[in-house]
Amino acid sequence: MTKVGVIGAGMTLFRRRLEETGKELCFEATKMALDSAGLTRGDVDMVVCGTAPDAFDGVAMKGEYLLDGSGGYRKPYTRVFTGGGTGVFSTIAGWWHVASGLADVVLVVNEEKMSSCQPHPQSVFAHIWDPILDRPLKPNLVWIFAMEMNRYMTVYGVKKEDIARVAVKNKRNAVGHPCAQLADPNITVDDVLNSEVMAWPVQRLDISPPSDGASAVVLASEDFIRKRRIKDRAWISGVGWCIDSTMWTDRDLVFPEYVARAAKHAYKMAKIDEPRRQIDFAEPYDPFD
Repeated sequence: MTKVGVIGAGMTLFRRRLEETGKELCFEATKMALDSAGLTRGDVDMVVCGTAPDAFDGVAMKGEYLLDGSGGYRKPYTRVFTGGGTGVFSTIAGWWHVASGLADVVLVVNEEKMSSCQPHPQSVFAHIWDPILDRPLKPNLVWIFAMEMNRYMTVYGVKKEDIARVAVKNKRNAVGHPCAQLADPNITVDDVLNSEVMAWPVQRLDISPPSDGASAVVLASEDFIRKRRIKDRAWISGVGWCIDSTMWTDRDLVFPEYVARAAKHAYKMAKIDEPRRQIDFAEPYDPFD
């Protein structure tokens, strides 16, 4: 299996961006990533695009629509989406194209343009539920996460103030990043606790809002990195993924077993047996604090 390194990255500002199309956002992130790697589109063997279902952007065959903006013109091209995990899984898809020896350089581009979804992205989720068991309840992601948060607070004796501190930490940490979605150096726990209740205990400042943006990374094989004498790279030592039941009623709401299995997969591949001691920095994705 070929060793794979990340040699370039780019990310747009994440905001409600009505002037740019998703294709233009992809182009911006793609150019940033290639420029940071010191490469051109001609150096890229394959392109992987990660993007949500078509309804989010209001276009059909969205993968093909984003193709040229993502640098995929006349190149092998793959689209993946796995809900909120798409940003990670698309990079894993790029990794296996290089690790397998199929390509030396793979460009991975992720895009999201929720402002195009009217009246609100949650309206799209109204159609993903089982029509007999779930849809009569009119579920949405906010109140499902609210049940998870409530269950977690109940089982472990966690106070809402403790969860609000996570939102405060994240928004303060974001201040130093020019492309951060939400950055606020002055936010307080009281601000979170006094924000609008969406579905108790989830409040408005507990949630990442809908927005538009794109990101990209350039992955390359060890041989390519050595031949080009590229010094700025980060090696990918382990990956993992796991899929749970599509029925949210069958899941353990207090402990996401599928997340634990994915992590163990990646740890095993990276030869990590004491993650608390061996990992210096962790960045989990979750749209709710």
